Amino acid sequence: MFDTLKRATLSAPLFLAVLLASQAAQADLPGMRGTQHFGFTVPDRQAAVDFFVEVIGCEAFFTIGPFGPFDDDWMGVNLDVHPEATIPAAHLVRCGNGTNLEIFEYTAPDQRTEQPRNSDIGGHHIAFYVDDMDNAVAYLEQHDVEVLGEPKTFTEGPMEGLTWVYFMAPWGMQLELVSSPHGMGYEADTGSRLWDPRH
Repeated sequence: MFDTLKRATLSAPLFLAVLLASQAAQADLPGMRGTQHFGFTVPDRQAAVDFFVEVIGCEAFFTIGPFGPFDDDWMGVNLDVHPEATIPAAHLVRCGNGTNLEIFEYTAPDQRTEQPRNSDIGGHHIAFYVDDMDNAVAYLEQHDVEVLGEPKTFTEGPMEGLTWVYFMAPWGMQLELVSSPHGMGYEADTGSRLWDPRH
């Protein structure tokens, strides 16, 4: 389909509209409303919750667990982890007008302890929208949070107008600040919008 569209030399706005329509047509998970939470594992669950609450400004809701150890392979069957793995606890937090975070701590005989980089399979990061990038970066630095480089702004393309910078959680997880107070370039080509915590 995409080769045919390229050969037809459609304008960029029309190509984008057709592409978005084709992607919408593929969304057939019955009753899907959106992202409910992101889950990730940390070395010290309470330290992670404290960071998200005391530095980032998230709200902690509740804790679940412990889970395991089990006498059978419940952990392998249901979570695809080592049968002897345990979850001492998981915490649920929410950060502003965003989805929930489910913060796990695990034990497992085969547990890997290194953080994946963005270039690794399974690499990931969480981005937080801020209204004022300079103020947010200064705040992180005042709290001894490692900020990677200087904020950078896209000056062309679909992300034109977006400013971003990465920073590091104390346990080595990559996080990001983003800000686009005047919107992004792609918005000129379609009425559809990426999810935006401002709205």
